Amino acid sequence: MTEVIVSETLAAANARLAAALRQAGRSADAARLLAVSKTKPDAMVRDTYLAGQRDFGENYLQEALDKQEALADLQDIVWHLIGPLQSNKTRAVAEHFAWVHSVDREKIARRLDEQRPDALPPLNICLQVNVSGEPSKSGVTLDELEPLAAAVMNMPHLVLRGLMAIPAPATSFEEQRAPLAALRKALERLQMRYPQAPLDTLSMGMSDDLEAAVAEGATLVRLGTAIFGARQ
Repeated sequence: MTEVIVSETLAAANARLAAALRQAGRSADAARLLAVSKTKPDAMVRDTYLAGQRDFGENYLQEALDKQEALADLQDIVWHLIGPLQSNKTRAVAEHFAWVHSVDREKIARRLDEQRPDALPPLNICLQVNVSGEPSKSGVTLDELEPLAAAVMNMPHLVLRGLMAIPAPATSFEEQRAPLAALRKALERLQMRYPQAPLDTLSMGMSDDLEAAVAEGATLVRLGTAIFGARQ
């Protein structure tokens, strides 16, 4: 198996993102990569950090906590939880992450709010929306989104930053764009309703639909295999 040189794969991923931003007529700093490091060893995360990456996304809590302990000397690394969150694991998440992208229930949000230590800044929250209506996917429907957003807005230890989605796979560029456009429009409605809130984040787009996501306004693009290679 070919060894992955993350300095090279990260540079290629950033170049792809930059090209997509140019194609979409957006500024060079309008979106950034979230390196999805689940199942990858902490040494590889460290190498990616040393190559300039700061935002890392993890799906599994215990794996993430182990990495955070091993990489505690990297003081400006930013940890994002992007996987499903069970209510019995909210305390560790509230204590050890800067971002949570997968909030889809008020109960989860309330526990994160209550368990976020006062010494830490508010926890950045994205609400996960099931834009494709897939029964197997987590996330609120577009109709359920506004009440959940309103509840999170009133939680002092959370700050609602935006929305996240994992659309169903699509074959054409236009088919990829449709659900991502729905997410963008949902964020725009929230921005109009809450003009004082820092609603600046669309967490969408992965290796297969990066260009479509950027065209629809993605600000955080989640890439795993493109940076770290195939998962074992």
